[in-house]
Amino acid sequence: MNEKEVEPQTYPEKAPGPLEEGAPHDLPPLEDKSKGRWERSWPTIACGAGLFSDGYLNGVIGQVNTMLSKIYQTAYDNSSASQNVSSIAFAGTVVGMLIFGYTSDHWSRKWSLMISTIILFVFAALAAGSYGYKDSDYGLFAALTAYRFFMGIGIGGEYPAGSVACAENTGELKEGHRNRWFIMFTNFQIDFAYVLSAFIPMILCLICGEGHYRAAWRICLGLGVIPPLSLFYLRYKMNEPEEFNRQRMHKFPITLIIRFYWKRLFVVSLIWFIYDFSSYSFSLYSSKWLDWFGPKKTLAIGVGVQGVVGFIMSGCYKWLATTEYIGAFIVVYGVFLALGEFGPGDNIGLVAAKTSATAIRGQYYSYAAAMGKIGAFVGTYVLPIAKKNAPNPVRAGQDPFFISSSLCIFSAFLAWYLLPQINQDTITHEDERFREFLAENGYDTSTLGK
Repeated sequence: MNEKEVEPQTYPEKAPGPLEEGAPHDLPPLEDKSKGRWERSWPTIACGAGLFSDGYLNGVIGQVNTMLSKIYQTAYDNSSASQNVSSIAFAGTVVGMLIFGYTSDHWSRKWSLMISTIILFVFAALAAGSYGYKDSDYGLFAALTAYRFFMGIGIGGEYPAGSVACAENTGELKEGHRNRWFIMFTNFQIDFAYVLSAFIPMILCLICGEGHYRAAWRICLGLGVIPPLSLFYLRYKMNEPEEFNRQRMHKFPITLIIRFYWKRLFVVSLIWFIYDFSSYSFSLYSSKWLDWFGPKKTLAIGVGVQGVVGFIMSGCYKWLATTEYIGAFIVVYGVFLALGEFGPGDNIGLVAAKTSATAIRGQYYSYAAAMGKIGAFVGTYVLPIAKKNAPNPVRAGQDPFFISSSLCIFSAFLAWYLLPQINQDTITHEDERFREFLAENGYDTSTLGK
């Protein structure tokens, strides 16, 4: 097997000629024009929009921590509770990604997503309703930590079950709109939720008053129950994605899968790790650019320009950090974060969802997404260390941007040279490519989709 067969950099606009009986291109197209627009669209929305909970519940915990510090003061700040409550959801999310990545491929996209939704709903509600603890009782801190961990498991299921099913359902949408719909109901939901997670606690504190933080922090967490609850009925009513029904495996040739996908999975995982390491933030995004450039080029250009802007910020930090130029610093920093969303933020999930075969997409996606969360966790420790060990205050501001910008340029190189071009029918072509490889290596492809 030569390199060209395993890692082609482009996909044909149309499917090639017949490969074998039952190949994907011999099946009817996924796009069914007899269905109305809403009938084709709502499964994509139902599968993807649950990521709103990820953005909101991870964003709001910072403000909740501040309220808990006001209430319990040294009892909370001097213990490990503050750090545990903030970061434990990341650990739970990684566990949830790996668990539901396995079940979504081996069992069901729909029911994996349903179970993760129930877990998220139950433990978000428990975290919000943690009553019965005295001010000096550390049981509250332990309970919140435990609830946040299991809530993270529920959030983790949204990635390999929800986002993957979302990508597969976009095949039923009109050609030319599929990638933007995926982004609108996955990464944009996370970003929009982060915005709300900053405003909602402020509004609740004004409503409740400074003497009622106990009510405010519980309401903040309780509002995180609404997204999974609002999607529960739609998810119950939806069917398995048609692409999954056609391509699902019952016997997984692990050695062949690793041999075929390890290089690409490594590249996608590394880009996701670097993105989350550098920036887990918000930006609005114009979806028209995606369709002009394609996900690969958009990712590479966005993260490359982000690296350049970061180096400029580092070089000018001595002046930007002064009160005279604070407005300029805010604008340039906002552009820096926006470029992160324009590039890898919006596109890395799309790349992960569409560069693997349907039969193993849940696990492929879960490994890449888990690496991203690990990158976010590592970044929260590494960048403060770099700042702390800087020789002077100016370098303390410059060094984190030097690190992030260098990683951005590296990500741009990886994306431009090592990722395949993604078109509207990439999922179908990738299934054909994988099926052909399996057949060449003795796997009985007639069992796929049975």
